[in-house]
Amino acid sequence: MSDAPVIVAGGGQAGAQAAVSLRQAGFEGRIVLVGDEPSLPYQRPPLSKDYLAGKLEESGLLLRAEKVYADQRVELMLGEQITAIDTARRSISLASGGELAYSHLVLATGARNRPLPAPGAELDGVFYLRTLAEARSLRERLGQTRRAVVVGGGFIGLEFAAAARAHGIAVSVVEAAARPMSRVLSVQMSSYLAARHDTNGVPIILNRSVQRFVGENGRLTGVVLDDGTVLEADLAVVGIGVLPNAELAEAAGLAVKNGVVVDENLLTSDPFISAIGDCASFPSSFAGGLIRLESVQNATDQARCVAARLAGKPTPPYNNVPWFWSEQYDVRLQMAGITSSHDQAVLRGSPDDNAFSVFCFRDGAFLGAESVNRTPDHLAVRKLLAAGIAITPEQAADLSFDLKLAAAPPAAAAVSAAK
Repeated sequence: MSDAPVIVAGGGQAGAQAAVSLRQAGFEGRIVLVGDEPSLPYQRPPLSKDYLAGKLEESGLLLRAEKVYADQRVELMLGEQITAIDTARRSISLASGGELAYSHLVLATGARNRPLPAPGAELDGVFYLRTLAEARSLRERLGQTRRAVVVGGGFIGLEFAAAARAHGIAVSVVEAAARPMSRVLSVQMSSYLAARHDTNGVPIILNRSVQRFVGENGRLTGVVLDDGTVLEADLAVVGIGVLPNAELAEAAGLAVKNGVVVDENLLTSDPFISAIGDCASFPSSFAGGLIRLESVQNATDQARCVAARLAGKPTPPYNNVPWFWSEQYDVRLQMAGITSSHDQAVLRGSPDDNAFSVFCFRDGAFLGAESVNRTPDHLAVRKLLAAGIAITPEQAADLSFDLKLAAAPPAAAAVSAAK
């Protein structure tokens, strides 16, 4: 099997990065990238931001030009689906027929939209937003839309709501939880974002779920909530999370738990298969156990880590600092660390200034921070977490406390302090 290629299963951020990083790390064997979408690998985050807002065209979404893959000798099999993995023979089966042997398989199969099992979900006007095809259809429809309902107050839902308001569309957000983005944000940050949407004319209806979609002649006209409220709508966007694409791995006998389970080296229970990106459930000291992350940072960093290992380079266990971002209206929200288990949140700056951070702690231990329009705070927090440098709640709240200096290497900090 030594002459068999490394096969990368998945043409998203993680898969494209893994293929290119393999060559950049010095791997000389064949590399085959199999992606089920027909387009070249593209960025997903702008789909709900600049692309929908009309500020970015499809050509600007591409991660790399086609020539780059050719120059790096990455063989592209786009619009192709893997139907099975044979771990004994170390091969994959393709929907178009035939098999491919692999020396190593990198699963970068990503995730898919979690469906909403509500009557009427098949009506024209009910959309999801994850793929380029879905974003393209939504963008085409925005010019014909007067009223939209967003189902789900997470990243995708709130980013779409902001983009739709930029088009002059009346938007309402329906969220089943008691506050938006409650799974990932502090109470303070949730409240701030809810207020920003309200200021921009987007009400967020909390503690409510969708009972059904209604329409006329096959086209959406309204959304019925569980309390009987009917929201008029000619467009609805469902953003209630995603499901990891782990079925192939599970059918092949690999360990699966909220994604494909990997160890600290991103290896699955099969030594010839790795998993990265949105589909991978990996151990993280920042989470205190297994976690699955949906972020560009995680996809990119894990891809580089696996590529280095396969190229024979010494690689430390993967334990990179997780970080995320979102853009809504004039708000740039940046998050570093895993803060969902915090029991103390400390403000640095004021929400009234639209530039502040929320530093999160558990039992006095620093977990991470959420920042609005304070990029220096965000960058300092990433360095603090990476270096394992502890700060106290009192230091976080004190604007005179120099975060950048605290995060600097000891030698650099000493020089700066002496000036």
